[in-house]
Amino acid sequence: MKLLAVITVVLILYCINISCVSAQDYKPGLPGMGPSKWITLKHTQAPDRMFRTPHTKARSYTQEDVYMKVWLPVYMGPRVRVIAGPQYRTEQLAYHGNGENPLKAFSNWNLRSLGLDLKSVVALDTTSWLVANLHANQCSNLNAIGDSRVPANFTLCALYLKRKSSRKEVGAGFVANRLFNSYTFMPVLMMNYNFSSRSGIEMSLPQKIAWRNNLTPSDIIYIKAEAMSRSYYIRYDDKESSPFRRTEIDFGVTYNKQFNKLMGAEIFGGYRQNLSCQMPSDIYAVKNSGAVFTLELYVKPPRI
Repeated sequence: MKLLAVITVVLILYCINISCVSAQDYKPGLPGMGPSKWITLKHTQAPDRMFRTPHTKARSYTQEDVYMKVWLPVYMGPRVRVIAGPQYRTEQLAYHGNGENPLKAFSNWNLRSLGLDLKSVVALDTTSWLVANLHANQCSNLNAIGDSRVPANFTLCALYLKRKSSRKEVGAGFVANRLFNSYTFMPVLMMNYNFSSRSGIEMSLPQKIAWRNNLTPSDIIYIKAEAMSRSYYIRYDDKESSPFRRTEIDFGVTYNKQFNKLMGAEIFGGYRQNLSCQMPSDIYAVKNSGAVFTLELYVKPPRI
């Protein structure tokens, strides 16, 4: 953890001291869309989740995670830009109640994820781009993260994006995923469209759809539905490893506030609907869905 903090500070100082940081803004987008985020710190809580084993009553937990990410320039050419986004997530299931925790497999669970995004944007001309993102991560519990026996996961997303007019851009591509030695492949459809100077729709199917309203130049409201999937490779000292996976969709409202030219925040509140949940053996989910709240602080790319 100390080494990770030192590396992060060094990378941030390096990023501040080179003039090409602002090139992160070199990307497709329409007027009114949310600001670029250079550094992100996000805290999420999903309370009142319940699990049980065959021989115990249901117990209540809160899913809680903290997520950090920073974008760093790798190559900034006139038509090709490449940036890297190292990221770290810590997640826990906070047990509620008195007495001994009967769900032994959840005791002292500290889930960790270390990952890296490598994103490239190739400008074909002034209105069309090729965009690709390669994501790699290693996800496990605290005692196993960094263990060579924990498999690495990879996701590749690539699409062609075309700006049809000053109000509309569309794109199509694919996403391929390798997760714990299993593979998936899906098409991706994207569209950004401004109904007016203050409102628009942002879609990236099958992941996200959002309606946007720009209350002021620094205040944005989103009504959105966004899918996510989390997977961890759980290792125990006394038995074989087992996966913990869940796929969910968040429905709710996001408020984005830009405090100044450098900093901003997002607040999200809504409902998290669980689509699937694979638990370690002998543990069953009683209540997977419910309220979810997120607070995100971010720093915009500096212009030097």
